[in-house]
Amino acid sequence: MTPEMTGTLLAGLEAAVPGGVRTRAADRLRLAHDASHYLLHPRAVVTPTDADQIAALLRHSRQTGTPLTFRSGGTSLSGQAVSDQLLVDTRRHFRGLAVLDDGRRVRVQPGVVLRQVNNRLAPYGRRLGPDPASESACTVGGVVANNSSGMTCGTEFNTYRTLESLLLVLPSGTVLDTGAPDADARLRATEPELHAGLLRLRDRVRGNPDSVRRIRAQYAMKNTMGYGVNAFLDHDSPADLLTRLVVGSEGTLAFVAAATFRTVPAHRHAATGLLVFDTLAAAMAAMPALVAAGPAAIELLDAAALRVAQRDPKADAALRGLAVRDHAALLVEWQESDPDALAERVAAAGPVLAELPLTTPARLSGEAAARAALWHIRKGLYAAVAGARPSGTTALLEDIAVPVAALADTCAALADLFDRHRYEESVIFGHAKDGNLHFMLNERFAHGGAPARYADFTEEMVDLVLGHGGTLKAEHGTGRVMAPYVRRQFGDELYAVMREVKTLCDPDGVLNPGVLLSDDPDVHLRHLKTVPTVEPEVDRCVECGYCEPVCPSRDLTTTPRQRIVLRREIAAARADGDLALARELADAYGYDAVDTCAVDGMCATACPVLINTGDLVRRLRSDRTGSVAQAGWRGAANRWGAATRGMARGLDLAGALPPALPEAATRAARAVLGADRVPQWRRDLPRGGQVRRPRPVDEPDAVFVPSCLGTLFAPAEGGSGVAAAVLTLAERAGLRLLVPDGVATMCCGTPWSSKGLTAGYQRVHDRVPPALRAASRDGALPVVSDAASCTEGFAKLLADAGPLRVVDAVAYAATELLPRLTVRRRLGALALHPTCSSTRLGLDEALLSVARAIADEVVVPDGWQCCGFAGDRGLLHPELTAAATREEAAAVSARPFDGYASVNRTCEIGMARATGQPYRHLLELLADATA
Repeated sequence: MTPEMTGTLLAGLEAAVPGGVRTRAADRLRLAHDASHYLLHPRAVVTPTDADQIAALLRHSRQTGTPLTFRSGGTSLSGQAVSDQLLVDTRRHFRGLAVLDDGRRVRVQPGVVLRQVNNRLAPYGRRLGPDPASESACTVGGVVANNSSGMTCGTEFNTYRTLESLLLVLPSGTVLDTGAPDADARLRATEPELHAGLLRLRDRVRGNPDSVRRIRAQYAMKNTMGYGVNAFLDHDSPADLLTRLVVGSEGTLAFVAAATFRTVPAHRHAATGLLVFDTLAAAMAAMPALVAAGPAAIELLDAAALRVAQRDPKADAALRGLAVRDHAALLVEWQESDPDALAERVAAAGPVLAELPLTTPARLSGEAAARAALWHIRKGLYAAVAGARPSGTTALLEDIAVPVAALADTCAALADLFDRHRYEESVIFGHAKDGNLHFMLNERFAHGGAPARYADFTEEMVDLVLGHGGTLKAEHGTGRVMAPYVRRQFGDELYAVMREVKTLCDPDGVLNPGVLLSDDPDVHLRHLKTVPTVEPEVDRCVECGYCEPVCPSRDLTTTPRQRIVLRREIAAARADGDLALARELADAYGYDAVDTCAVDGMCATACPVLINTGDLVRRLRSDRTGSVAQAGWRGAANRWGAATRGMARGLDLAGALPPALPEAATRAARAVLGADRVPQWRRDLPRGGQVRRPRPVDEPDAVFVPSCLGTLFAPAEGGSGVAAAVLTLAERAGLRLLVPDGVATMCCGTPWSSKGLTAGYQRVHDRVPPALRAASRDGALPVVSDAASCTEGFAKLLADAGPLRVVDAVAYAATELLPRLTVRRRLGALALHPTCSSTRLGLDEALLSVARAIADEVVVPDGWQCCGFAGDRGLLHPELTAAATREEAAAVSARPFDGYASVNRTCEIGMARATGQPYRHLLELLADATA
């Protein structure tokens, strides 16, 4: 492993970025991994906060000759965001976003996730042009650095075409806003050699007919090989040339501190379908007719990709039932802003589809869920394929483009290459309309080196693509993987131009060396990622990073991907005999990965291979829990009513004392026994709640199990509590809810399962399901739960208990109560915080239905995510909730609301703590509105 940075170099870094330099092995190794198949360990990780610190950092690098690499979302696939020197994390702080001109333009910093930008633009009916499959996780910094395109944007609406200007920090430390009226004059004044050199290169390229011909041919396709020398034909002034050359430059020319884009219309209406053909050749033969029909997207899936798609939980019955042999499919979509225009498009496409030799009849759907399912399958294809790879192998995703006329021959030749080099289970998919293919290989890299077959395959693939007049990288960037082949693709003259661009911008060569341009013919065959076999939760992970934006601990300690890669690094250290490193990583892992994991399962909602890292953390918590704690929690499971009453009375006692006393007492206890064992009492905690009591009724309509959270915590000030609200609403609606005998001792089991307390959970499992089965008349009545986390917990607890049906109280209110109620008082604006459990349960529509019934405006604030309170995590580690809620709290505080709601008492406490506002359960507000 690369040694950490020390001495004067480290001191200089800390002077440039005060408080933003990390050299712990755990910090360096967790950020060493990205979605590519390369792995280098940085000497230090630097987290600057603004452009001024970036400028100071760049000046330090030039003065000391220390190379650096920028990294943001970590979703790049070609090795352009890994380094064995300085790794600069630009995701943590560069998150500014400003919508301009009613959404027609947007100014974004590099750490903002692409989906977040589009969510902000959605109310204006606009979106960004680039639409890569990784849009849920990739950031704007990577979108610019890689000249991202995607499913529907082609070459017309990619980053290069839709970018307006950049705020750049050059290697000299110069900060240049290329959108300023005097940008060119400022560039000439501050960087005269660069300014003059760009003019000279512009004239050189334009004066060479062969260069012009090559550029026209290469950039008629998607193309991210080398620098974007098409800029020399498209733009005149050095400032504009620099702007476009930085696009796709992979952090080798300058740092992008902000980017201003022209947005494109977000077509709200679409019709999508999966067209299945008997063979790949038949699918390719259909391309001219389909392209002429004007779809926004035509996505290819070969037979192997179809087999993977069949395993996706969102695959429909027709796809699952297909007996795939040599089949291929084209996912097609027509988009329009107007439903009538879409209907005309679909009608015009009808005769075309009818003439195609399809295996199954063509079906186009405008239904949102069906369309989302198809795109979910397509966008998650790489990670799903890679997740099913043999343990210990590394997944490689290659990306090429050829003229559409050569697509069929290229696909056939690639399949032959797979067979001859014994790459089994390889898949081909991609953007057929653009001649853009992705294909995936599984390879086993021993000790970071490449086997001969991989090197041989790569050489033959390069010959194949270039022989068809194609490009070796269409979307994913040159990176390390294709850096040795840039000269072969563009020729000596344009390669020399690219070399001079690099020298003009970065004369000392400190920005991302070895990436995009390299004279080392073997740079792509070194530092390859080895993947040790560790454990089932870990081995499937492809390190794609899709989980990271939804993780509540991402700005505090680690993300799901990082929890997994640290497990791999510990295993690798042990295998290498570096026991000191293994111990250091394991010691840090306790707090960084285990203690501060919310085990909220949100990672599984984003993971293409459905990994719930919380399962790993629960097991690790179980492994480290001593027999005394196991016995204590097992006893609590037997006497849960008494246990919850005791905890509630403890809160009452603490609340009755001068606040400084319980705060000091719990701090002292935490210092002695550990922060993960003793909750921190704070004066904003509520008193204890009320004991749950049975409520027998004749001919009940449902069984109601109030959450024990209502016993532990009193309602928010001025509120009745959700249990009372549910009973009141049911009475107003004329429905009868039975609260069963023994309810005070009932629990969903989450307090035990989240801690890995298996024995206590088993006691709950043995006792509660039989009681609910009896109360529900053997499943004839639904079981209603009034806390989303408990609803989820009961669903797991009762999974093998027969025909019991668990319904969240919000869903029950939306379908059974609301139609029978009269809303008499409406709120103006309501801030709504969905919870991780409500999201995983699919309750979003029910939440919005109830919220819209009582408020004129319902706002799920920007920055919403799991609050990280996570049962008792917010009490044990309040710093987790503080980090998780920071962005949402800022959005809530930016404007006034008439009400604040969530659907779990602990989440209400967490959000009230973060915002200072009185969050209550949504159904309490519904009870107020219908009084």
